[in-house]
Amino acid sequence: MTRLADLLQPDRGQPAIAIHLTDKTSFEDWLKAQPGRVRAAVKAQGFKGEGFQLAILPGEKEDWSVVLGVANAGELSVWCLAKAAESLPEGTYRVVTGGPGPAMLGWLLGQYRFDRYKKEPNGKGVRILLTDAPKQIDEAVAVAEATFLVRDLVNTPAGDLGPAELQAAVAATGEEFGGKLTVTAGKALDEGYPMIAAVGRAAAKGREPRLIELAWGDQRHPHIAIVGKGVCFDSGGLDIKPSAGMRLMKKDMGGAAHTLALARLVMGAKLPVRLHLLIPAVENSVSAESFRPGDVLKSRKGLSVEIGNTDAEGRLILGDALARAAEDTPELILDFATLTGAARVALGPDLPALFANDDALAAALLAAGDRQADPLWRMPLWKPYAEMLNSDIADLGNMSDGPMAGSVTAALFLQRFVPEDIPWAHFDTFAWRSAAKPGRPKGGDALGVRAAWEMLRARYSG
Repeated sequence: MTRLADLLQPDRGQPAIAIHLTDKTSFEDWLKAQPGRVRAAVKAQGFKGEGFQLAILPGEKEDWSVVLGVANAGELSVWCLAKAAESLPEGTYRVVTGGPGPAMLGWLLGQYRFDRYKKEPNGKGVRILLTDAPKQIDEAVAVAEATFLVRDLVNTPAGDLGPAELQAAVAATGEEFGGKLTVTAGKALDEGYPMIAAVGRAAAKGREPRLIELAWGDQRHPHIAIVGKGVCFDSGGLDIKPSAGMRLMKKDMGGAAHTLALARLVMGAKLPVRLHLLIPAVENSVSAESFRPGDVLKSRKGLSVEIGNTDAEGRLILGDALARAAEDTPELILDFATLTGAARVALGPDLPALFANDDALAAALLAAGDRQADPLWRMPLWKPYAEMLNSDIADLGNMSDGPMAGSVTAALFLQRFVPEDIPWAHFDTFAWRSAAKPGRPKGGDALGVRAAWEMLRARYSG
């Protein structure tokens, strides 16, 4: 497989195919300045300077170049070159005016392929982009590698990615960066993390539940915790999902994939923090061992939880993991989870719902998302809705009896396991694209990772 680092090269004047950029505003003036053969080629290909349009331009002899339509030729976005990276043939390319800027990342992301199960991979060769900003290459490559990791993990079928395989992925990352891996399973999990154990106890042998932890960094540095929902497959449990609802549940470990990718960015950049990554990894299966609607579960924090629906399992395993994260008194906790369909109903597939108990943290994340073209939308931790989680026989229920405010009540459930004095943000993300966009193929994707990384880098890089 081609290394991503090979797809971006410093521009030293080496031979390359030119990429011309235009937009709807400047297109007519650009076209008038071209020779007749170019105007004819542009017309024949129906090119009008619209976003993501592309046309091949003939040269004087056998050479050729390409023109690409963008939203604003004077200010490139992350995605401006992504369509070109997907479509152009193998070769080395150069943006002729101004350099690629932030579009370097889209160039890399547009070359993602998940062909693990294909007999004949659909590759198009190596497309290299030259850049006049070589110092930005390492960052673009690191973010692209983190995104590819999320995509690969989420796209992998549950039959090949259970709790053990997720543990192996964390272990490999820990070994690469010198982190310390701790795994809690079996009797120790039953005793210390009863909600994680209960959700995963119906799984087959070899797919048992576990809490995966990775610690990294200097003890003298600020302590942060990142928690990711690792439901490797979600049948819904005894409240079983219909087949249509179960079809994409290989992606229910998307929160874990996001946090592992974010941890790699933190460790790869040697950010001066003490990182604690926690991934509760389970399969929510159906068997005689399944936990039941109406059961009351103990939690690590000591709260009792009545089960209203076994398909609201992600918040249970996160509750135990958040309680563990809080025990070391970090100065910041972030969690990622593919938690509720209600968040998708409210915000659609592309916009993660952000909940935070700290206004400054929320503002920093929203601003970081805007800078990185990785948008978030803040949703309220509306305290009056907490009564929807009341239980007659336990400290709280795991879901509301009604259909309203599902993403809010899920976040309020998680908040019960986070101390009030620790800044905390919860990302309810989809981790999936149902339709392809340039640089963003159909399938698993990272939604919120770049925003979180930008916030952490700004906060701790000094």
